[in-house]
Parts: sequence; structure tokens; C-alpha cells
Amino acid sequence: MEPRISYISPRLNEEALQHAIAYKLMFILGKDPSLANKHEWLNATLFAVRDRLVERWLRAHRARISQQARQVYYLSMEFLIGRTLSNALLSLGIYEDVKTALAGMGLDLEELIDEENDPGLGNGGLGRLAACFLDSLATLGLPGRGYGIRYDYGMFKQNIIDGRQMESPDYWLEYGNPWEFERHKTRYTVRFGGRIQHEGKNSRWLETEEIIAVAYDQIIPGYETDATNTLRLWSAQASSEINLGKFNQGDYFAAVEDKNHSENVSRVLYPDDSTYSGRELRLRQEYFLVSATVQDILFRHYQLYQTYDNLADKIAIHLNDTHPVLSIPELMRLLIDEHRFSWDDAFGVTCQVFSYTNHTLMSEALETWPVEMLGKILPRHLQIIFEINDYFLKTMQEHYPDDIALLSRTSIIDESNDRRVRMAWLAVVVSHKVNGVSELHSRLMVESLFADFARIFPRRFTNVTNGVTPRRWLAAANSCVLTERRGRPTKTGSSCACWRRKSPPSPVKTRRSTTTNWPPASARRAITGCRLRPLPHRKRCCRSCRRKWSGPVSWRVTRSLRV
Repeated sequence: MEPRISYISPRLNEEALQHAIAYKLMFILGKDPSLANKHEWLNATLFAVRDRLVERWLRAHRARISQQARQVYYLSMEFLIGRTLSNALLSLGIYEDVKTALAGMGLDLEELIDEENDPGLGNGGLGRLAACFLDSLATLGLPGRGYGIRYDYGMFKQNIIDGRQMESPDYWLEYGNPWEFERHKTRYTVRFGGRIQHEGKNSRWLETEEIIAVAYDQIIPGYETDATNTLRLWSAQASSEINLGKFNQGDYFAAVEDKNHSENVSRVLYPDDSTYSGRELRLRQEYFLVSATVQDILFRHYQLYQTYDNLADKIAIHLNDTHPVLSIPELMRLLIDEHRFSWDDAFGVTCQVFSYTNHTLMSEALETWPVEMLGKILPRHLQIIFEINDYFLKTMQEHYPDDIALLSRTSIIDESNDRRVRMAWLAVVVSHKVNGVSELHSRLMVESLFADFARIFPRRFTNVTNGVTPRRWLAAANSCVLTERRGRPTKTGSSCACWRRKSPPSPVKTRRSTTTNWPPASARRAITGCRLRPLPHRKRCCRSCRRKWSGPVSWRVTRSLRV
């Protein structure tokens, strides 16, 4: 029986926003307004804005449960989401309202935005792409969820001391993170090491080291829509907090050694892997992400459907580069060992669930793991990888019996030097779709790096030209450029037709062509890279595109958001 509750929805007018910010400052943060500093006012504002997102977040969650739509799960080691206040205000359409409300309290919104810490969850294009995909999913109203790690520290801070660059830890959680919701009850056990015990056709993974993954949720709002999605981040906690016996003996460092060792997994984004211990920590970190995530996906699915028989029809897991590829053997392990699937059935489901984005063509940059290290840290997963490779090579031998070199080149296990597991090969063999990140990259990918696989799986490879959301990079970062001469611009993802010219077919969601007001030439050039002819008598969008201009104040463009 559902409890009957009543509440007053947070309002968006100036007076209500002022009351909400003051309330959060006094009753949530416990600060006297006359003594509060900028960061405390920032946190109060963040809490007030978050309240106005929560209702639509919960409503979207209920709608997805009732619709039982297929869910997209996006796994990435990085999510470079950036400062969130300005983006949330833009999505809610209350930027000017909050600015006016704060001005009435003697505060400047721009100063508070500058005060916000940049979440240390990513450091480059990989993370920014992941964040923009979540933004697009929410704006399009597609049910999706991102999964990553809640790092205590980002990469590092750069400071100039005595004329030299010095690095220091980037503790972005120094003042807390008002956007997140800690889910104390959502926790999963992640296991490492141990040994495999064979019982007939079944295997048991025993005597393992255990770490607890605790969930932290963050709202990802869609632009001017009730649709919202979730970014779930995992934080590592030790299975035992302290060795009381050693502590009472005065060995204080040894008493918390196991705790520190466990929690190092989510301590730093990309630990230095120039040493064996650094590489081992990187491997543990990647498995920590995928194990907690796949367990959570299966739990959420069973909670809704009470069966795993429809798993392939209801979930889609996308791997952003090779870091989360261990989710493939992890899903196999859980289906076989925990849920009693046959090997063939588990492999069939796994092949229907996963898709993979490749980000690099350099073979030396593709992730590989020594067989010895994988066998030590994840023995059951190494066993499953060997089984997948054996199944694949036997199939290839049936189709290409005379091409031994092809089998060697496509084997998931690289036997040329030290035996290593090629994670990109594993992703390509199992995923039902593999994409590059640009037209050129996708073409070179099938002509060079994955040429053998493109011959074997000609329909598996596709192109998805990646980009960034103009709401973040123009409307939020450079709003004056858009509004200087054009007024309020459209921010739902317009793009120049020449972006997609001559692109191979790819699975995209495309809205119909429409005429949309667009920013002036300088702003448009920054987005598209096109050399514009901005004068009204010019008749083309750009020198490389034959798309006709529809008039002096509008561009004929096609809205396209790839998902």
C-alpha cells in the first residue's frame, strides 16, 4: 500500500527562490546569513535549485517504470560534467529569475557560479562526450542512466611556484557536493583475487577479497522538458572499517591498512600506471566500476520484471572506450554462476546487450592486460575470456580453415610477446555494434585497426559523429555571444547540414528539418568550423556546403541529436 502524502511543489518565481535560498542556508547548512561566505551561499542556491529538479526527476522515474521501456546504460571511467549550476538553471529556464532573486539579496550569480568546484570526474574528450550523451538522452526523453566512479580527487591542480609548475591533489569534494544523493542502502560487494573451484561444469569463485561499492546519484536534467536521467557514481568502502585488535596493540597504521587499501580504488582518477602496483590499481578500479554497475543493472531489472528471460529486450549497455570492457565477462559470470544460465544462453544475451565506442586507432594506446595479472586479480573472468576466445576461434576456423594468420590476428589473447588480453578485441567480438567517433576515424578503423573484424562482421561497424551540446558550450559558457544580436536562441541541438555530408548510414534519432534562429557568424563558426558568409545577400551556409540560406535572419538547418 502506497503512503498518502501531500506537499507543496517548489515554485519558480523570484520571491519563492529568495525564500528557498534563505531557508537552505539557515536550516540545511545552519549558517547565519550575516556571517555566510560565498561558498555557503552557493551551496544554499544549489540546494534550492536541486529541489526544483527533484520533482520532475521522480516523475520521470515513475513514468519509465510504468512504460517498461528499454533502458540505456552508459558506462564510462570519466564524466566531465563541469560546473552544474549554470547548466541546471538553463535547463529549468530560470537563469534570469535566480539572477534577479540573488541580486535582491545583495548577491551576484556570476560570482557564485565561479565559486563552484569543477567535479574531478574526468579530464578530456572521453569524459566530455559521456556527459554530453547523458544531456542529449535526457533532452530527447530517452530512458538512460550513466555509471561511473565517484573519485575523491581529480587528476591534479596546477600551480606555479617560484616559476615552476607544481602539481597538487584536486580535492573537489572539499565543500561537499549538494547535487548528489547518497544511497546508503544501494551497495554491492565487489570481489578480487581468490581461487576457482570446479564442480562438474560449474565453477565457484572462493576466498576472495571484498570491497563495498556505495551509490551516489546525481540528476541529469533535460533542456526545457520534464525528462531527467541519473548519473550513478560508485564510491569504495572497506568491508571492515578497522582492525580493533591491532589498534589496541598500538599498531595504529596496520589497524587501518586494509581500509586504506580498499578505498584507494575510488581515490584518484587514472592512478599512475608506470609501476606494477599502479597498473594493478588501475585494473582493480576498472573492475570495481563494472562489477557494481552490472550487479545494479541486474537487480533493477529483476525488481521490475521478476525474470531475466527478457534481459536482452529491456537493457542496452554501451561501453565508452575499453575501460569498462570487463563488464562483458562480469555479466557472463553473474548469469552463469549466480543466475544459473547455460554458457550458450549467457553468451547469446551478452552479445545482444553490449555496444562499444572506439576512441583511438593507435595499437599502443589500446588497453591490454597481462594474463598473469588478470589471473591473479580476476581468475574467474580470465577463465570466461579464455572460453569466449576459444568459442570465437573455433567458429572462425570453420569459416576460414586455411587462414591461420587470421586466427592469430583476431585472437583475443595476444601470444606474440607476453601473453596479454586485448580488451578492444574482446569488445568487438562480443558487441553487436562498434562505432568510431568521426567519419574519418570510422573509415580508418575498418581499414586498418579492425580490418580483419570488418571482413568477418561487415554489418557490425558504424559511424557516430560525436560532438558537444551547444547548451553547455555556447548558451552557458558564452551566452552573450548568442544573445547580443539574436535574442534568446534555440538550444535544442541544431547542426549545420555539412556536418553530416557524405557520412555513412548510422543509427541516429533525427528530427525533421526546420527553420531555426541561429547565432551570428562568429558563434556559428566556433561550433561548426564552417567559414560563414554572414551578409544577407550571401546564399550559402558555408563554402563547403550547398545548403541554401532561407533568409536574412534564419538558417535552414536540420536538428539532429545522436543517441
